[in-house]
Amino acid sequence: MNTDTKTFETYESEVRSYCRNFPAVFTTAKGSILSDEDGRQYIDFFCGAGALNYGHNNPYIKKRIIDYLEQDGVLHAMDMYTAPKRAFIEYFENEIIRARGLDYKIQFVGPTGTNAVEAALKLARKVKKRTNVFALMGAFHGMTLGSIALTTDADSRAGAGVPLYNVTHIPAPYMFPALDTVDYMERLITDDHSGVEKPAAIVLETTQADGEPALLRRREMAEEEAVVHRVRALCDKYDILMVVDDVQVGCARTGWFFSFERAGIRPDIVTLSKSIGGYGMPFAVTLLKPELDIWKPGEHNGTFRGYQLSLVAAKAGLEYMLNEHVEAGVREREKTVAKFMREEIETIDSRIETRGIGLLWGVDFGKFEGDISKKVLDEAFRNGLIVERVGRGNAVIKVMPALNVPAETLEKGLHILADAIRTVLAAE
Repeated sequence: MNTDTKTFETYESEVRSYCRNFPAVFTTAKGSILSDEDGRQYIDFFCGAGALNYGHNNPYIKKRIIDYLEQDGVLHAMDMYTAPKRAFIEYFENEIIRARGLDYKIQFVGPTGTNAVEAALKLARKVKKRTNVFALMGAFHGMTLGSIALTTDADSRAGAGVPLYNVTHIPAPYMFPALDTVDYMERLITDDHSGVEKPAAIVLETTQADGEPALLRRREMAEEEAVVHRVRALCDKYDILMVVDDVQVGCARTGWFFSFERAGIRPDIVTLSKSIGGYGMPFAVTLLKPELDIWKPGEHNGTFRGYQLSLVAAKAGLEYMLNEHVEAGVREREKTVAKFMREEIETIDSRIETRGIGLLWGVDFGKFEGDISKKVLDEAFRNGLIVERVGRGNAVIKVMPALNVPAETLEKGLHILADAIRTVLAAE
């Protein structure tokens, strides 16, 4: 491999990160396959950190984008009324929100997930007239000052440059089995000696994506749902808003369009980004119950909250998801991954732990000495597989393929990962 990365290393900021794990110059992509300028192909189990749920250059969505460009459709419109915005709103409200028995207004917030989270925080504090919020340890919510205050990863927080206030971090349910997380939150709220301000909102991912992944990693699904139900009840009891961050695990990643659907709850505010853009397009929305919509015009805005090509791609992505029964397909593919993790990965070494849901899985090397996960990532990449590292100490390999990944590609990628683990551990 003769990869020329000198231009990037010379002129691009040292802040770059993912490229350091994947030293190749990529040129083309189709479905679940990335190709570099040397003609090498890689199976993509990273999927743009969840922005490419329907694979690279999905032909259904691509056609809609090309058609719109060829007719000289408006591309930038701030928050003015446009035909693509109306089409997206009507389709999303009728086919996604109301079809699931939900009732939300849509706020267009800007191009990224952190925009959606910032809007949710501002609105929750505005509605409840309180500054504090609760967030779970192990979560990742974004890199701007409000969202990074929710995030617990030390390396992420280190870049803020200022104190990060107005958030109380709560141990996630899996962290201390003897601690009842919901009871703990209630005690903080009710105890006049807790020293903790009653929150405006409790912000959580029903499935932690970058933190572990998985919210309750060693418990059955029924228990996970019970915790989420209890958080919902706690919020109702004490006049607190429940905010679910579905930026990474929404859009069918867990086998349901909204990750919270499996629990049958209704959050007050929901944040969506990444794959809501359909094609890897920059797009984010914050969903809010109608009674919470007390914004004044322009009180939260952004230049690119009206990027029309994203609206076109987003609607096409939703159509593709529903037409191709992607949710059911994810639940079916989950069986393949779960079986492989149990029979082919965990059996390599008793110290390896796996966990996941839908097409979001983690292989945890936290019980090993040394940086095993980095060695596995590197070995997998050398053999044509792209995966990410997350979690505490970056000890977890995250497996996140496209939701429509062909069965043979899924199997091949999983086998590359298993072989990489065996190679690395044999050398230790």
